[in-house]
Amino acid sequence: MRPRIAIIGAGAVGGYLGGHLARLGHDVTLIDAWPAHVEAIRAQGLRLTGLEESQNVTVQVPALHLSDVQRLSRERPIDIAFVSVKSYDTVWATHLIAPHLAPGGFVASLQNCINEPAIASVVGWGRTLGVIAGTYSGELHAPGEIRRTVPLGGTQRIVYAVGEPHGRITARVEMIRDMIAAIDSVQATTNLWGERWSKLCVNVMRNGVSAATGLSGNDCDRDERIRRFSIRLGAEAVRIGQALGYALEPIQKIAPEVLARAGGGDAAALDTAEGTILATLAAGQRSALQRPSMGQDMLKGRQTEIDQINGFVVAEGAKAGLAAPANAAITAVVKRVERGEAEARAENVWGINA
Repeated sequence: MRPRIAIIGAGAVGGYLGGHLARLGHDVTLIDAWPAHVEAIRAQGLRLTGLEESQNVTVQVPALHLSDVQRLSRERPIDIAFVSVKSYDTVWATHLIAPHLAPGGFVASLQNCINEPAIASVVGWGRTLGVIAGTYSGELHAPGEIRRTVPLGGTQRIVYAVGEPHGRITARVEMIRDMIAAIDSVQATTNLWGERWSKLCVNVMRNGVSAATGLSGNDCDRDERIRRFSIRLGAEAVRIGQALGYALEPIQKIAPEVLARAGGGDAAALDTAEGTILATLAAGQRSALQRPSMGQDMLKGRQTEIDQINGFVVAEGAKAGLAAPANAAITAVVKRVERGEAEARAENVWGINA
């Protein structure tokens, strides 16, 4: 019997993976807080689209609203729960699904930021796993419709990574890896924490500037002042990650040390970092529609994850005795835009002097 899977948070990340797992015949139940999304999935299935017509599919998959989750107590328990909600919702979402886990069931964080400790605070470290959607990007375009806005990884790049907090490759890591391998490129990692911080560096560079400016990811990359500021953001995050002892992976194809030097005033490193970002832009590897998740949240009037991304870097830097002035500045700007005290525009980043 195949394991029973629950996806808590059926948005751009969780809904995409859960929908494709259901397409492949896995026993998947989607759980989401947005009633219109749940009703659309029930009525017409979950529509998944990509950059190519061959990636477009409609999947019939059970969907529950949060208020329906209690019915799981009368059904076969959950073997694998993917938590894919916003970081600030992690604890209650884990509490929601925990009573419905099978005796050997576990919870996997399929999120931005670093949320395994929050999950472990509810279910324990032995029932906590990490799944990183490293180079995936998508959006919940409309109720019942998720758009992928980057190409499939194929043999060109690894999109997903699966790992244990303790770093060993276990049977359950291999099981999740094999499930995802039928959808996109994936690896089992012994470096979950380094992979997590490296993905955090990507989010640090892309999310806050999109939310503050109202621009797409591509438009942020095109603007020299925003691009160079994002490199400073990433450089601060790299230096703090190194100080905390993480083994960092390349960040947007840029070696961590190169990125750190680029943000620290090394002209040659800056040329390399900018050249890599601009080469990705020129190659059209992201849809023109691609907008980082925090930029999407700002457009939709949702609470952002600024405290869990750029603000988290500032807090972790303080623990290591390192300042992160650029990250502190973008955190403050995004909060002003979020509260309606300023409009999202490029000048918000151009004017930062930190």
